[in-house]
Amino acid sequence: MADPLRQFLPYSLEDLPALLSTPREAPREALSAGLVAYLRRLGAPPASLEAAQKLAQPNSRAIVSGQQAGLLTGPAYTFYKAHAALKLAQAQSPQPVVPVFWVASQDHDTDEIRSIELLDFEERVHRLQLELPPGHPAGRIPFAPYFAQVCGLLQHFGGYPEVRERICKAIAGQWSYSEAFARLLLEFLGPAGLVVFDPMAPELAPLFVPALKREIADPLASSQAINRTALAMKKAGLEPALGRGEAATNLFLEGSDGVRRLLRFRAGHFEDGQRHYSTTDLLALLEQDPARITPAAGLRPVLQDTVLPTAGFVVGPGELKYVAELGGVYELHGLKPPAVIRRMGVTLLEPPIERILQKYGLEAWAFQADPEGTFKAALAQQEARVQAIRAHLARINAELEQIQSLLTDPTLNRPRHRAQARIQHELERLERKILDSALRQENTTGAQFARLQRHLAPAGPQERVYPFLMYLLKHGEIVLERLAELPATGNHTLSLT
Repeated sequence: MADPLRQFLPYSLEDLPALLSTPREAPREALSAGLVAYLRRLGAPPASLEAAQKLAQPNSRAIVSGQQAGLLTGPAYTFYKAHAALKLAQAQSPQPVVPVFWVASQDHDTDEIRSIELLDFEERVHRLQLELPPGHPAGRIPFAPYFAQVCGLLQHFGGYPEVRERICKAIAGQWSYSEAFARLLLEFLGPAGLVVFDPMAPELAPLFVPALKREIADPLASSQAINRTALAMKKAGLEPALGRGEAATNLFLEGSDGVRRLLRFRAGHFEDGQRHYSTTDLLALLEQDPARITPAAGLRPVLQDTVLPTAGFVVGPGELKYVAELGGVYELHGLKPPAVIRRMGVTLLEPPIERILQKYGLEAWAFQADPEGTFKAALAQQEARVQAIRAHLARINAELEQIQSLLTDPTLNRPRHRAQARIQHELERLERKILDSALRQENTTGAQFARLQRHLAPAGPQERVYPFLMYLLKHGEIVLERLAELPATGNHTLSLT
């Protein structure tokens, strides 16, 4: 964690033991009862139910992570977040520390959760993009209309039939989009004790009413707190991730048309771009259906921690900044922030890819950071023409150094230096062209580079594109077993050889 950011994140992994032993208020009995009811409705395995029951104990704590309800659980880092929470919670035994995965069912950015991309054994790409209603929270969208498309994709993709059957069984039925997502997590990680939390579930949404009432009573206070921290971050040389606009609250309202809209507060009333609401109107809506009023990103982690006895919050690298802006919002709700812990990263290496990396002496994470640059640097060490050019350049430089002794006139130093620089520039340019050509040609080298890119960096790092379930389909349960062996933090490679 960078030092300038550290001042805005008071607690990190090293503070977790102290936070676990610090008293933490939470509605434990109601929380545990609601979670058990929700998990039973979703058909959660016994280990998940047992973990949820532990939250009723007075000294219980939670290690929380979360993500949007992506199609087929979305990018693989969803599983890595969940695994990090599991691993951290398991390490705290015998204290009842429960791993909780928060399903972002309230999120209405359907473009981010409606598509999937799979790479099969023949390296064919299978894509599916669903037509989800824009602006609707994932927790309100029925999944059943999309079931046939999703399982049809898996049938065409192939792989282990028993894994495909487990996936399709989990998502079959009259579930919402977020519930189908939750059932998949419970299917594969519930047996390890993961608890899934959907804030829009009718069993759980009422838990947030007290905190939402506080926000409604002073609707701009949390936005102002975020903007103050954003200003302080700018002064510290950081670019804040959040900023609340004029009159913007940290609350959204789901309208009668199902669309989720930001609430603004002006002249003593709320507005969502469609109509005005009084404080009394919102409180009445909250009583009728507490899931209709939901937090913005600048409030969501805080609402999470008003209900859960959170000791640690596992986040991705992009989330660190926006969580860092929430210190003032935690204060408004009378809470101490949890330890903010960067999630683990994983790159899965299938056998052919591992062999290519070994051939060129490449490291998977370095390749993902700069595929072309890293590959060219490795290729240059093995390309005979490049090595010959470098040897010639070394000899030319040596010769020019000898010429220097003949140039007694100081005015000739600059022309000699220009000549040397130009020769070096042109030979290096020739080297780059050789490497460019090697990557673009339809030969073994070019094909191997393209193959590495398809597997490791198709449109960014592998973990942000392909779902973890893809690897389960291709390689079976061994993938999950090997993931369970990895530490909760740091970047790792997972060999599937």
